[in-house]
Amino acid sequence: MLGYTILGTKDLGKAKEFYDPLFKRMNLARCYEDALVASLGDENDHTVPRFFVCYPYNERPASAGNGSMTAFRVERASDVDELYEMAIQSGGQDEGKPGFRPEAYGDKFYVAYVRDLDGNKLAFCCYDGKANP
Repeated sequence: MLGYTILGTKDLGKAKEFYDPLFKRMNLARCYEDALVASLGDENDHTVPRFFVCYPYNERPASAGNGSMTAFRVERASDVDELYEMAIQSGGQDEGKPGFRPEAYGDKFYVAYVRDLDGNKLAFCCYDGKANP
C-alpha cells in the first residue's frame, strides 16, 4: 500500500547518523542521497517502501506533525527492544517504552515509540510478540 514516507529534518547530516544504524539493524540501507535528501530502503527491491529524510522542498523549517507517525514492522520483540535502545542512545526521545498494548491492539502486538532528533514520531512493532523472545 505504501510507496514511500518522507520526514523533514533541520539537519540532514545528524538525521543520517540517527537513521543509518536503525536501518542497518533492519537489514536496509541508504539507497540514494544528495545535498537535500537521503533515501533508505532496499536498493535491490523497488517494491519495498522507501523512507526519505530531507530538507523541506518549500525551504521552510521542518516541523514534526502532531498526530503523524511512521511505524516500522520487524519480526521479533527483541528487534523492537534493540531498535528502541539504539534510537534512545542516538538522541531520540522516549514516547513509550517497549511492551505489549493489549488494551488497544490485542495481546500479540509489541511496540515501542520514540521521537527522532527533529521530533518526528516513530514506532517499532511486531504482531507476534508473545511467540518471539
